[in-house]
Amino acid sequence: MSNRLIARKLRDLALMFGAAPKKPTPEDMTEDARDMLAFKKSPEQRKWRKAAIASERAEAAVSHKWRWIRWATIFGFNGLFVASYWLDLQLFEGALTASRVLGFHLADLNSSLQLMLAHKHVVVNLVIGVTTVWLIYAVIGGRNFCSWVCPYHFLAELAEMVHLKLAAKKLVRDHELDRRLRVVMFFVFAVLAFVSGYPLFEAISPVGILSRALTYGTVISLIWVALLLLAEIVWSRRLWCRYICPVGLGYGLAGVAAPVRIMYDADKCLHEGKCRQVCLVPHVLDMTKLGFARDVETPVGADCTRCAMCIDVCPTGALTFDILGLARSGVEDTPEDVGS
Repeated sequence: MSNRLIARKLRDLALMFGAAPKKPTPEDMTEDARDMLAFKKSPEQRKWRKAAIASERAEAAVSHKWRWIRWATIFGFNGLFVASYWLDLQLFEGALTASRVLGFHLADLNSSLQLMLAHKHVVVNLVIGVTTVWLIYAVIGGRNFCSWVCPYHFLAELAEMVHLKLAAKKLVRDHELDRRLRVVMFFVFAVLAFVSGYPLFEAISPVGILSRALTYGTVISLIWVALLLLAEIVWSRRLWCRYICPVGLGYGLAGVAAPVRIMYDADKCLHEGKCRQVCLVPHVLDMTKLGFARDVETPVGADCTRCAMCIDVCPTGALTFDILGLARSGVEDTPEDVGS
């Protein structure tokens, strides 16, 4: 594995754990990236790009293809648990935090850790479930659990739409918090579980609450979910997912080397910033700012949820889905690099 690839993976991890994105120096950039940046900064290109952005904004055409596919996946996956329970099929048993699917144990890393810390012993079935889930998401993309499976993500998207409409009318404003809070909460909930003997996070996690409510019809805890959504509408955009929920850290670690990712082509980019405006984790798209790309083609980092909203709004195709070794060109982490 080359030094440049290792450095990029370490930057991805640092961003996921709360580090601020940094603009690269010319020495940090490849020769192709430096040449491209010089070309884009020329007076002719500046003028052309400004006109292209104005034309693109005038058209105001935005695709929602990937959003509809994602929503269908969320409903379909969670619907399998509901249908299996109510039809007594015993194919999808349990909830998203811990389940058995077609006889295989599946378990979320954070939920399993909480439970084992609370009971102070290792549960073999949970270890098997965590390993299975981690390997699955290490292949299909890491944090795409958050955007393609989690039922709270769907509700949070709706709340975000309301928040943005109210913000546009200056009725509310977004209060940004420190992204490192999510890491702090991971350790806080772990310590609380160990000390109290109770997995407190599971009691307040909207992922588990919604999954159990959909399957078993337990609705009292939905009051807490409603309060969270209200806070996201009137106070802080995507409060839970961006700043509090530690679930994404485990899936993010699985996504460090995941072959399914979103690829950024700086050569095609207008740098108008629409992708960062819609992104759940906009720090992973800092590379789309003019002068921030270290290479012409770069895979978006491990904290990316692969929600593809950036692909939907990108007017030039600078952001696309990519599968390592199948749909790629010119990117350093070739199969030979990964395996060396």
